[in-house]
Amino acid sequence: MRSVKMAPAGGLARGVWVPLAVLAVLARAALALTERYPALSLLQQERHRQRHGPAGEWAEQYSAECDSSFLHFHESDCDIGGSSSCESMLSLNTEKILSQAKLLAEQKRFPFATDNDNTNEELAIAYVLIGNGLYDEAIRHFSTMLQEEPELVSAIYGRGIAYGKKGLHDMKNAELALFELSRVISLEPDHPEVFEQRAEILSPLGRISEALSDLTKAIQLQPSARLYRHRGTLYFISEDYATAHEDFQRSLELNKNQPIAMLYKGLTFFHRGLLKEAIESFKEALKQKADFIDAYKSLGQAYRELGNFDAATESFQKALLLNQNHVQTLQLKGMMLYHHGSLDEALKNFKRCLQLEPYNEVCQYMKGLSHVAMGQFYEGIKAQTKVMLNDPLPGQKASPEYLKVKYLREYSRYLHAHLDTPLTEYNTDTDLPGNFKDHWAKNLPFLIENYEEQPGLQPHIKDVLFQNFESYKPDVQELICVADHLGSMMQYETPGFLPNKRIHRAMGLATLEVMQAVQRTWANSKVRMNGKTRLMQWRDMFDIAVKWRRIADPDQPVLWLDQMPARSLSRGFNNHINLIRGQVINMRYLEYFEKILHFIKDRILVYHGANNPKGLLEVREALEKVHKVEDLLPIMKFNSKTRDGFTVNTKVPSLKDQGKEYDGFTITITGDKVGNILFSVETQTTEERTQLYHAEIDALYKDLTAKGKILILSAELGEVDAVCNLILSLVYYFYNLMPLSRGSSVIAYSVIMGALMASGKEVSGKIPKGKLVDFEAMTAPGSEAFSKIARSWMNLKSISPSYKSLPSVSETFPTLRTMIEVLNTDSSHCLKKTIVVV
Repeated sequence: MRSVKMAPAGGLARGVWVPLAVLAVLARAALALTERYPALSLLQQERHRQRHGPAGEWAEQYSAECDSSFLHFHESDCDIGGSSSCESMLSLNTEKILSQAKLLAEQKRFPFATDNDNTNEELAIAYVLIGNGLYDEAIRHFSTMLQEEPELVSAIYGRGIAYGKKGLHDMKNAELALFELSRVISLEPDHPEVFEQRAEILSPLGRISEALSDLTKAIQLQPSARLYRHRGTLYFISEDYATAHEDFQRSLELNKNQPIAMLYKGLTFFHRGLLKEAIESFKEALKQKADFIDAYKSLGQAYRELGNFDAATESFQKALLLNQNHVQTLQLKGMMLYHHGSLDEALKNFKRCLQLEPYNEVCQYMKGLSHVAMGQFYEGIKAQTKVMLNDPLPGQKASPEYLKVKYLREYSRYLHAHLDTPLTEYNTDTDLPGNFKDHWAKNLPFLIENYEEQPGLQPHIKDVLFQNFESYKPDVQELICVADHLGSMMQYETPGFLPNKRIHRAMGLATLEVMQAVQRTWANSKVRMNGKTRLMQWRDMFDIAVKWRRIADPDQPVLWLDQMPARSLSRGFNNHINLIRGQVINMRYLEYFEKILHFIKDRILVYHGANNPKGLLEVREALEKVHKVEDLLPIMKFNSKTRDGFTVNTKVPSLKDQGKEYDGFTITITGDKVGNILFSVETQTTEERTQLYHAEIDALYKDLTAKGKILILSAELGEVDAVCNLILSLVYYFYNLMPLSRGSSVIAYSVIMGALMASGKEVSGKIPKGKLVDFEAMTAPGSEAFSKIARSWMNLKSISPSYKSLPSVSETFPTLRTMIEVLNTDSSHCLKKTIVVV
């Protein structure tokens, strides 16, 4: 038993006797507290920052449910409302410290309390010092006790806690904390809270596997809702969403009323692409906690990914009603508004975001992008420059915005310089430097040798001014409203595709311009393109749609891949799409999984028939049991060459040369177990492959032009049908070629609609739910099959005569300035007008 010399404490605690050493510690503590700390403890400061500052998803994890166990001196989970054991123990003088320590000691509400009352009082004082953020004083106090009793477990444990609380940014503190906690485990191996505490120190150091091992041991000793939730968060960080989901589910089974755990259960669904399941979990979290901002924010993002703009807006708005300064919600709402085509509204959110958090790179980048998209280049480039100046620290990974911003600034300067140059007199693909285009399309860091910057903004070229809808002539107003309607016909009704009214208008105008250009061509008129007057070629037809797609969203490099530098093209450009990566399912393409799987099974049978005839029966029987991609894993083991994965190539049959086939896209499957699979498709645009497809498209376009000229004169039903099939066949090869860095799908569909209208047929049917036109073309066995599928939903009907009275798109909007003006103008008036095509 420890021998402690007692001394009177004067009037400090109504006759309580305290050790002299303790009084000295408390005197130093009181002085340090007044000199170095404000009234709130560091713990409360951190919780305040998490509640009111720009904390992300993970910052909320331990604040909302008193999760951090550094100051939990008991095993039970604390209540959300905050019990006395959850509150930080504030004491600004010795009397209060002693009073709190006495209460703590009497109730033995700290780890590893002893049977000795005096020892417990001294231990309690040190734990109270930790509670007040006086970690050095607590460490000295524990050290003094350990000098007399080296294996006093509570003191070892407390000292480890204090080292951890001092700050893990200092590796010395982290190492000492881990050393002390490991000593406790060696002395007392059956206490789950010590394993949990060590895990809390290991995880911020990036030692996730060790932290998971400790939490698993803690759960084996004494399962609890908190431990499952804690382990679930670490699995979530590791992107093992399925296992994280299991832990959050177990946590909720032990304690249903956990909005945080319910939120993260929803996030495990969200990150696997299971949006509807995520939405249900977020709603359940909101039932448990009606003012849960992060749940509203996550619900809004899930609806946005689902393509439900109205529901997403409502959820983001509810989050902002609870806290109008919630930066993450402002940022996400702003980005959704931008991709919905509501640039002015998006800009308001980004500006508010930057008022609250001036160095937010995402909001700064998006502010600059929004300004440029609306033609406000001076403000746009000013915002872009601020992002450029925010260089990452040594060893810090550059943000996506930092990597993209110089491309945007250079392209913005180029656009500004060409605002008033007739679009017919220049070509963006030939104007922009080859290496610039190559790096931009591949999203590479801006490290371009001998790059000469675009000239700065010229003062005589003014920004684009807002144009009122009423300022346009009535026939132009009609043109705009018709374009809005046509553009909406191209919208995919599939998760991941948010309706974008700016894109709708741009591609609607592209459709009308294609229609007018094709009609002129079939009437033997020439077109003015790239500074030359000549007969229109198929690329010119697509270039009409390309220019509108480019200006609708200048963030995306819409570039012809065959116009890239020769060295780059010889290596090939890969248009890569992950269908399944690990546990993440790409919901956009879910409709096509079964079709692609069926194709793979056929190819596997062909492969084994040629290379493994003896094992063909076994393979055939195994394939009958394959209903999803994961079921292919055992079959991969049948052959040593496919054990680690395999690729399957699709073929595209030629119309020009019967019997000849071109390379389509490549399907790749790799992986060794469920949850560790890569299932992807890609098209490789090489020079040789491009030339083969160009020859096919050239032949089809020549035939289309000839038949189009006949159609203008005769308009017989058979001729119309032949022209429709030629248009769809031509675009079938365009889709399989994938000749653009971005936007191929909507560009090709606007060409389909425009060319069909030139032939006298109008698309009146919408694209079916779940269908993607590019994937319909890529997975069709041939051009005839694609034509049949497309026509089944297009519901072609005779074009309205009123289209002929619409003004010329190219003459009405001859410059970038006029194009941006019409994309900026308000479209709500169109709802009040009678659209001619209906």
